[in-house]
Amino acid sequence: MALRTSTTERQRRLGAELRKLREQAGYSVTEGGEFIAMGRAHLGHVEAGRTAIPAEKLRALCHAYGCTREPLIEALVAMSEDSGKGWWTEYRRALAQPVLDLAELEAAADALFSYESLFIPGILQTPEYTRSIFRSSDRPHDDLERAVQFRMERQQILTRSEPSALHTVIHEAALHVRFGGVTVMRRQLLHLIRMAELPRVTIQVLPFTAEGLSAFSTPFLLADSHGSALQTVLVENPAATVYIHEGDAVLKYRQRFDRLRTAALPPLDPAVSASTHESRDSLALLQHLLYSLQEA
Repeated sequence: MALRTSTTERQRRLGAELRKLREQAGYSVTEGGEFIAMGRAHLGHVEAGRTAIPAEKLRALCHAYGCTREPLIEALVAMSEDSGKGWWTEYRRALAQPVLDLAELEAAADALFSYESLFIPGILQTPEYTRSIFRSSDRPHDDLERAVQFRMERQQILTRSEPSALHTVIHEAALHVRFGGVTVMRRQLLHLIRMAELPRVTIQVLPFTAEGLSAFSTPFLLADSHGSALQTVLVENPAATVYIHEGDAVLKYRQRFDRLRTAALPPLDPAVSASTHESRDSLALLQHLLYSLQEA
């Protein structure tokens, strides 16, 4: 049994889900292994993401644990059979594993829900804006242009034949922080408007005047995958990237997103002139900022 020297988030998630099912059923690792003729140590490595498990054994294990949620079982099987190879594998020598994990998570997502307080979401950034952020970072990239290219390639999930849905809420503060100067910011704001034209992209702005919410809550990304059988919340901080899978915790983030989108201005709708709207909306705010930048 060859063990992986490093594991991806997908591999760790698969193991964590199997461990959770076992613990919910009240079985030990030894007892779980006996169901599928697998030793205690072997199953322990599976639950840690260090080794694979064949699909037939995975299904048998889930059924032995009393799991009757077939969508979840099939989602776990799909994860186990996934090679993990995608366009992001070409960047393995250039970028850290957490960055590659994010691309794999996005690629598998049916829907993405994000909140950003000080930056335009990476999946909606222009190359110039991204380049400026990386240059100002306290963690400079060894190959800046390679890192910029990687972030641009992440955006392909929004334009592929079966695109992921994206609903993002951006705090107004992120529209004022000037990365790269006036010209770069104007292009970035115009890019947001163009991206909002995509059929499955929804962009809202949370204004400074929003009431009942803390001004700058922690940014996060919530991903639904495998027909929503699996949900993941990603929270980044200077020290690490944290993935959250527990049902109650994920529910809190979903409720948080619902409060944010309710408090935010109506979505960007480039097809409708802002002058025809009866109330302030996200498009009107962006147009105002574009005019301000033109005058700067």
